[in-house]
Order: sequence, then C-alpha cells, then structure tokens
Amino acid sequence: MNAAAQPFDARALRQVLGAFVTGVTVITTLDRNGKAHGLTANSFSSVSLDPPLILWSQSRSAPSHPVFREAERFVVNILADDQIEVANRFAHAGSDKFAGCVTRAGLGGVPLIQGCAAWLECRRIDSFPGGDHLVFLGQVERIERTAMQPLVFGGGKYLVAQPHDLGLMATPGGTNVARLKAVRLATRALVELSDDLDETLGLGVWGNKGPTIVRWEEASEPVSDNLRTGLVLPVLTSATGLAFAAWLPRQITQPFIEEELAQGLDLVRVEQELAQARASGIVRLVGSDRFTDLYGTSISAASVPVFDDSGQMVLALTAIGSSQRIDLSDGSPLVTGLRHCAAALSFRLGGRSPAQVASNDPVQAV
Repeated sequence: MNAAAQPFDARALRQVLGAFVTGVTVITTLDRNGKAHGLTANSFSSVSLDPPLILWSQSRSAPSHPVFREAERFVVNILADDQIEVANRFAHAGSDKFAGCVTRAGLGGVPLIQGCAAWLECRRIDSFPGGDHLVFLGQVERIERTAMQPLVFGGGKYLVAQPHDLGLMATPGGTNVARLKAVRLATRALVELSDDLDETLGLGVWGNKGPTIVRWEEASEPVSDNLRTGLVLPVLTSATGLAFAAWLPRQITQPFIEEELAQGLDLVRVEQELAQARASGIVRLVGSDRFTDLYGTSISAASVPVFDDSGQMVLALTAIGSSQRIDLSDGSPLVTGLRHCAAALSFRLGGRSPAQVASNDPVQAV
C-alpha cells in the first residue's frame, strides 16, 4: 500500500527547489512601441538541439507579463559571475531597469546586456499555461559565448561555479597543473567558508615574487576597499608569508627571508614565530600596523597551510580583519573553520595535516 502524500506549503517547496542549482539569466524584449523590458529568471532550460529550442517561464502576475506574452522575439542573457548587481536590478519592478546598463541591439533590435557569459537570441514560437506561470518556447536564431564564467544560484543565494574534481587529485601534468587544480578546489571552499563565517578570507599561493593572493572573499563589512588579487605580501611580516616560511622547503623561501632579515627584522623573534606556527598548525598575526597604508587600519590575521600528496604546502588559507573585530582565539568559529577547511582540502589533495608534516630547519642567520 502506497504511503499517503504529505502536504507542503509554498515556502517548503521553494526551499526544496532551491536545492537544484541553476544559472541566472535576464530575459529582454521590446514592446510594440520599441521600449525595452527585462526580468531576471532562472527558470530557463534547453529543450532541443535540432531544431534549437529553449524554454523559460514567467509569472502571470509580473508587471511585464503582457509585454512578453505578445512579444515576437526575446534574448536570453546568461549572466556572468560578476553581474550580481545586474541580476538584482532586473529582479525588482521598476521603470528604469536599463538606466546605466550598457546594451547593444540584437536581432529585431532586442537589447543584449554587455558583459554576459553568453547570449541566445530567440524567436517565440509558442507558449503554454503552467499554473501561475506561462511557459515560453523559443527557437534560437543566433548565439554568442564569452570567456566569462556564469553566475550561479541555489539555496536562495548566489554561488560561484567551479570544476568538480572527483577523488584524490592526481598530478599527471606536474606541479603547475596540480596547483591549478588545488586553487580551483579551494576557491569553492573559500566562498562557502566566508559566507558561513562572514569573514574576509584570502587564498594564497607561492609565486615568482613570493606569497601572492589569488582570491579574496569579502565579509559584509570588508576590512578595506584595497583588497585585490595578485597582491604580493612580505614573507616575514604577513600571516600568509609566515605560513609559507613555516612549511615550504627552506631552499624556496630562503632568498626572500634573507632579504627581509637584512632590513632589520629580529631573527630570534622570527624563529620563535615560525616554531610556534609549526607547533600549533596556524599562524596568528595580532594587531599589526605594518599594512595601515594599504588597509587603513590595524589588522589581525590568521593563516593555515594546505598540503598536496607530495607533502608540500600548496596553498594558504588566510583570514584578515580589523584588530577590533576579528577573533583569533583557539576554539573561535574563525580559527576552527580555517583548520577544518584546510584539513578537508589537504585530504582531497592527498596531503596531510600540519602536525603530520616534518618541520623545516630553523631560519639560518644571514
């Protein structure tokens, strides 16, 4: 005997549907007077390759529904991952959605929003009732793709799309390929952790010029407007740099360490900081004023290492914040989250925890 169907409300259904992650589009068209209309929609799907058909749906109560119901053409603008503002703009009712939005005319004059990941210019060939929505079926007549990554939506929030690497990460292409895969894997984890903790997090790698930040995820209250990717940090006075100094082979870091020690840094204090980092598995930098010109305030930071299957550190996960706001104490949500995230990434990469990695030799005097 079949179990009886369980009742559910619209909110519960929305939450379940939110588990299906989608891209984000803005559908644009023109009315009879040539005025542009647009709305954000993730109810978009491919139907057929031959002939090329797609569909999307719109609420019958939407202000622009009469326009789309009668329009002969529309464009599916697939938004890029830096177009959250565009998505929010077209998700709300208003007469000035296109104000300040750069567009170009497509087939039939229908606007294409600049900066998107892709466009599909379509001719409406049919529409079907679908409860409180109307489903539009369109035939694709022209397409275009850019190098931009698409914006993703799921669980009621915007997400970042990243490649999924199954299992432990192999390194057939050598160190650079392995590091690229590690960065891809870590980026998604960084986004999720920053969102959960509401803290500013950075992803660091060892570059030709030393510790380099390749990704920032900002908190709702960013520490500074000057955060930028490609930022090269000092080795011995930044949390990210100290993490690499503590766990990378000394022959890699030694030239940078010698150069900074020559600027008057205390060798004994540096040795103590590195030894403490190796013992605790985390670097803490509390109340530093060395970056006031960059960040505009005294900052505190913490950094933890991520290891690959060769036992070498490949990434640094770093949190920064104003000294008055950030909590770097043992057991704090931030420190616990960094540790767990780094351990999970190291496991995925076939690596080990900091406690399992042999300590490097202490810094040698210049």
